[in-house]
Amino acid sequence: MPIAKPVLGIESSCDETGVAVYDPQRGLLAHRLYSQVRLHAEYGGVVPELASRDHVRKLLPLVRETLAAAGIGVADLGGIAYTAGPGLIGALLVGASAARALAWSLEVPAIAVHHMEGHLLAPLLEADAPQAPFVALLVSGGHSMLIAVDAIGSYRLLGDTLDDAAGEAFDKTAKLMGLPYPGGPELARLAERGESGRYKFSRPMTDRPGLDFSFSGLKTQVLLAWKNSDQGDTTRANIARGFEEAIVDTLRIKCLRALEATGASSLVIAGGVGANKRLRAQLAEAALRQNFRVYFPRPEFCTDNGAMIALAGALRLQAGQFEGPGIKVFPRWDLEQLSPLYPAG
Repeated sequence: MPIAKPVLGIESSCDETGVAVYDPQRGLLAHRLYSQVRLHAEYGGVVPELASRDHVRKLLPLVRETLAAAGIGVADLGGIAYTAGPGLIGALLVGASAARALAWSLEVPAIAVHHMEGHLLAPLLEADAPQAPFVALLVSGGHSMLIAVDAIGSYRLLGDTLDDAAGEAFDKTAKLMGLPYPGGPELARLAERGESGRYKFSRPMTDRPGLDFSFSGLKTQVLLAWKNSDQGDTTRANIARGFEEAIVDTLRIKCLRALEATGASSLVIAGGVGANKRLRAQLAEAALRQNFRVYFPRPEFCTDNGAMIALAGALRLQAGQFEGPGIKVFPRWDLEQLSPLYPAG
């Protein structure tokens, strides 16, 4: 039976605890997010064990806060959605265990959500939502993928990263130039002060056919440029600008290729790097110039959040999908393995 009552979404795949309530009739009722940035900053990156422990501390208080903000109680919930992968296994288990226990106690269905499907569907939280078929660019710290979305729940991988993802390249490049953690957003802010054209880096794998990505070589180019420079503040900003332009231009070129290859007229941008201002501006300009639609979630829904999990879970629960009583998580999980929302025929 389709779920008509609100769905609670829980996201705990890495270093952010996200909780949201999504109502199939009324839309998003409330969402809350707790970031562990300060916890991991002194280590220069995410420490998995610390991440898991912090999820344990923060998750249930955040659930209570979110339900209160939505104006409902646990008895009003019709289902629970939780991130089951991909991600850090300990962090995933915290969210999955809490979700399964809550669903069991309330006697409501629970659904395991693929983290990247959550990102992919995040633009559906907006009033101007895309309709399948479309091409999606999922671009974050761990992923740089182009996906053909034939229908919600039916995905074909068009291109993937062969090494560093775009967000990972942002973070590593920021670190080698001495920027504080988390480096990606810091580098993007620094690039706004840089002068375009002072440093020109390659656009990896755009000189050959195909839709795969590779950013490790670009990272090496920046490292060499930085080591051979005066390493002053102006130079740091100019290198950041050149690096960001190379990443954004590469993503733009690959997106246009994917649209041409599939014949799609709509493009969805999702994932943490989707919040990048230059990427949004470049793709918005390309959409006007080449007559296609481009959809972005609001920046707060580009990074990990509970709202996207609640939405994705609500769609699958409405389609009659749910999990058994076991607690299962998948640190690695192929997006193409997901079952269609509705079986063919």
